[in-house]
Amino acid sequence: MKLISRINFKTIVFLALLCLSAKGFAQETENSAIEKQEASKLADVEIKPEFPGGMNGFYKFVGKTFNMPIEASKNKVQGKVYLQFIIEKDGSVNEVIILKDMGYGLGDEAARVLKLSPKWTPASINGKRVRVMYSLPIMIST
Repeated sequence: MKLISRINFKTIVFLALLCLSAKGFAQETENSAIEKQEASKLADVEIKPEFPGGMNGFYKFVGKTFNMPIEASKNKVQGKVYLQFIIEKDGSVNEVIILKDMGYGLGDEAARVLKLSPKWTPASINGKRVRVMYSLPIMIST
């Protein structure tokens, strides 16, 4: 009886390890098939990315699109949410990360709005469009 349970245990452990390694291998293959270019730093580009209408246009867009969470309004929250994101070669916004959040759903709402943003004029180096990492604050005032 002990021999059978020992064999079953070894079989189960072997199969579990086999499944885990197969899953890890499949993920590695999937990730290597999708090549991501590294984003340039904003300081390294010759022409910086620009929102249509400049920063004034950006803040107008945010003002129209941003829906203040109810809890933030109730608590009269004021301050800044800091976001980091990639502006792709085609001007689209990607990989939005909340760097500093004040809570109350404000960071998530700011990220949602940024993802809805129209295409920016992309950055370039030597006349060639490049991906660039960008970060900026969004002022919150209830």
